[in-house]
Amino acid sequence: MSRRRLAPATSAPWRSSLTVSLESEAAAAVPGEQHRLWPVLLTGVVGLGLLVLAILTAVAVGAISVPLGDVAGIVANKLLPGSVTKTWTAAREAIVWDIRFPRALLAALVGAGLAVTGAVLQSVTRNPLADPHLLGISSGAAFGAILALLHTGLFLGLLTVPLLAFAGALVATAIVLGVVKVARAGSPDRLVLAGVAVSFIIMALANILIFLADPKATHTVVFWMLGGLGLAQWNHLIYPLAVLVPCGLWLWFKAGALNAVTLGDETASTLGVPVTRLRLSVFVAGALVTGVCVAFSGIIGFVGLMMPHLVRLIAGGDNARVIPLSALAGALFLILADICARVIMAPEDMPIGIVTGLVGGVFFIWLMARER
Repeated sequence: MSRRRLAPATSAPWRSSLTVSLESEAAAAVPGEQHRLWPVLLTGVVGLGLLVLAILTAVAVGAISVPLGDVAGIVANKLLPGSVTKTWTAAREAIVWDIRFPRALLAALVGAGLAVTGAVLQSVTRNPLADPHLLGISSGAAFGAILALLHTGLFLGLLTVPLLAFAGALVATAIVLGVVKVARAGSPDRLVLAGVAVSFIIMALANILIFLADPKATHTVVFWMLGGLGLAQWNHLIYPLAVLVPCGLWLWFKAGALNAVTLGDETASTLGVPVTRLRLSVFVAGALVTGVCVAFSGIIGFVGLMMPHLVRLIAGGDNARVIPLSALAGALFLILADICARVIMAPEDMPIGIVTGLVGGVFFIWLMARER
């Protein structure tokens, strides 16, 4: 029986080499033409090991260093009470378990969420530069969170901030897509330009909200806008976890449809993919994930741009591989970035958004130079 080959969509003058590369990688993901799985599986296993090591390092490193042996003992004793003889102080236990461990886990969740969102946005828009930060989604989420923190109050409890952040992200996404549709500018480059323009407008409005707020409350919000994980607590982790796990699994189950959309709307429709419904669903899921990430960590840019690109260099363009590996890479990267942010200016915490911005800017330049 002959194999059915998915042909790439007809190229257009505006398509960059990055876009063509994205489509050709997805075309290689059809049945019978997949690369051998063992390198990808090996990468995943090694990545999981590095992630565990990074979490332990993040918990051990800081203004007060804690030996890795004590870290492992404290964690083991919390999970299995009495399993390890207690040789550490109560203060050290509080630092490890109540402050640093939830912070490391929040970094992993936020990094994974932003990376997965970037990966699926790049596929569904056929735009290799798509990213929650560049498309204005993060700015919309930040606007909603600032509105909740400074003006509306927590009228729904702790859920107020992520819900308004999600609403802001959704509105920003709708505005960007509306601008592209009205301007009839369907190219990937124009989509990014529309996202950047909308992002600037939304952040200007957010700055007005900050200017009109109580000066005593604005300092914390301004620091939060730069990206930070210092407010992480155990009871906060349930919210990003409750959003990221179902959304991530749903997006992973849609990997085949995302591969088809990457090849073009006509090809995807021929294969039975409801393109419009899929694209709308992915944007809503991306806004939800971005909203909850921004609500608990502030604006952290470039994770969704960098991680999917690096993963595709290793695993190819099949979203069944790109999505989980991007989650793993994003979690690992943001934990390492948080370690750098805490060590560089110790005992002060540098906003993690500064670290990701520096790395992301260099990566962006490298990406442009590579595709010349």
